[in-house]
Amino acid sequence: MTRDPERLVGEVALAVLAFVLLWRAFVRAGQVPTSPDPWDKEIEKAMHEPEAVEVCHRCFDPVTPCSWFCEHCGCAVGPYNNLMPYINVFSEGEVLRNGVNDKLRQNVLIVAGYLLVSLNLYLVFAPIYWILLFRNLKRQKESVEQSEN
Repeated sequence: MTRDPERLVGEVALAVLAFVLLWRAFVRAGQVPTSPDPWDKEIEKAMHEPEAVEVCHRCFDPVTPCSWFCEHCGCAVGPYNNLMPYINVFSEGEVLRNGVNDKLRQNVLIVAGYLLVSLNLYLVFAPIYWILLFRNLKRQKESVEQSEN
């Protein structure tokens, strides 16, 4: 089987071009300035002290280090919740409940993520979830418009 030499040169040229573009992208990503830490050295030190207390990310109540759920709001707060198959279900449920009940940022990527995750988890009942999700998004949009007026 003979290959056309012009096609081979074209393929090599495309491979080199792709490599150069990829290399330039990595170089440019390395030159992006890093953002400063959101807290200073004192707060960093206070976070790592033995008497520092973990708090729930939803209600900010203190949680014990060995607990899997917040005693106040029931939110999944364990350190390995997303890695344990049984407890992971509760984390996924919390995320999906946030989509239909809580305030969330509205951008295309977040809404597409909610749509795809719900399709993956609910399959048959996904359209019902989508109705509730879009109702929540509409309610949030209306409340923002009312607060602006």
